[in-house]
Amino acid sequence: MVDRVRDHWYWRPGWRAGRSFYTWHITFENDPILSDLHAAYQPVIRSLPGLTRVPVQWLHLTMQGVGFADKVTQEDLDPIVDAAQRRLVLIPPFEIRIGPAIVDVESLQLPAQSVDRLRWLRAQLRAAITDVWGPDTVPALPELEPHISLGYWNQAADTEPLKKRVAALGGEIAKTHVTHASLINLNRDHHCYEWTTYAAVRLGVPSQL
Repeated sequence: MVDRVRDHWYWRPGWRAGRSFYTWHITFENDPILSDLHAAYQPVIRSLPGLTRVPVQWLHLTMQGVGFADKVTQEDLDPIVDAAQRRLVLIPPFEIRIGPAIVDVESLQLPAQSVDRLRWLRAQLRAAITDVWGPDTVPALPELEPHISLGYWNQAADTEPLKKRVAALGGEIAKTHVTHASLINLNRDHHCYEWTTYAAVRLGVPSQL
């Protein structure tokens, strides 16, 4: 149980202004279902103090980090993308259920189901990195608890008033499909996760090369 939320925007180890990071995310470009769900939650988001909202174009589901952009070269990335393509061709697109929103320690987030399929996808992305760099080279992360963040807390606060507002105004859910994984160059300089896409690997689709 979370009793207090905390400011999300402190600098994690290795991060600093102007530095970016290559990572695998599920992104939702031009997904009308997720756009509608995001819009439905705006009254909740506007009612919550201390929340930095996530614009619809930056909605994402975190998968697996690769490395800081000033340490990883194109010669590293291209084989990792190729390895991911070989692995993800065996995973067909699948449906996920998103929501309802919950108050987490650093974000207002929409839990995502199917957890097992999302964890399997993440495992294949981790394996693709191992295919190229070898064992014991994949950046460690906690076990995946898949979610899409609608906003990040920018100050500490008790959770109970926040939970009451979310319970009173929230409850929206939606279903959409995971069709690809994106290798992105991510930065967080403006209290927002923004990125450029290096490569997008479609699930269940053979490489065209």
